[in-house]
This record gives sequence, C-alpha cells and structure tokens, in this order.
Amino acid sequence: MRAQFSALFQWSLIRFGLTGLLNTVVGLGTIFALKWFLNVPDTPANLAGYGLGIIVSYYVNSRWTFQYKEALHAKALPYALVLVCAYIVNLFTVHFCIGMLQLNSYLAQAAGIIPYSLLTYVLLRRYVFGGKS
Repeated sequence: MRAQFSALFQWSLIRFGLTGLLNTVVGLGTIFALKWFLNVPDTPANLAGYGLGIIVSYYVNSRWTFQYKEALHAKALPYALVLVCAYIVNLFTVHFCIGMLQLNSYLAQAAGIIPYSLLTYVLLRRYVFGGKS
C-alpha cells in the first residue's frame, strides 16, 4: 500500500511539474511580453500572466495531474483560494527580490515561481483534490 501511494505521489508530482512547465511558458511569456512590448508594470503584468496560467492549470491539473474525475465546478472555489494564497506568496517574493535583494525584475518574476509552485502542489494535493491521483 505504501509503495502504491509513493508511486502515485511521484507520478502526480511529475505531471504537476510538466503542467508547471506549460504554465511557466504561458504565464512568464505573458508577463515578459507585457513588460517588454507594452511597458506594463510588474504587478499588473504578473497578475495577467498568472491569470492566464490559472485557466490552463485548472483543467490540466484537475484532470491530468490529480486524475480528478468529478465535476470541476465543485472544486473551482477551493482551487481559486489555493491559487490566491500562492499568488500572494509569489507577489511578496517578487517584490522582496526587487526591493530588498535588488534583483532585476525579470529574475524576480522567475524567482517568484518557486514558492508559488511548491505551495500550490501541496495545497492542491492535500486539500483540493484529496490525493485522488
């Protein structure tokens, strides 16, 4: 039983990582494009990038990463709450990296992905999709 759980955990983590790569391309690509081509400030660019990533990640993570078979609307609010919490941590990280560490804002945006991703995986697996992977 423990070996089966471990294998399922590893596969969901791998799928989450691959979904994260897709979300990174979509989200960070949007952020960078908005900043580079339209001179959009960091916070609105970050919000737009993550907003678009949410649309992609909700479907892919629920159906593929965590193999959730029930109606998706039942998990929309808990999913959104997890992402809001993770986004706040992300935004704090971005502004901390820019303000305190004096990082380039592009690097700070990329650094914000790390705590966002870790917190999202743990909360989705544990509280939203209940380990149904």
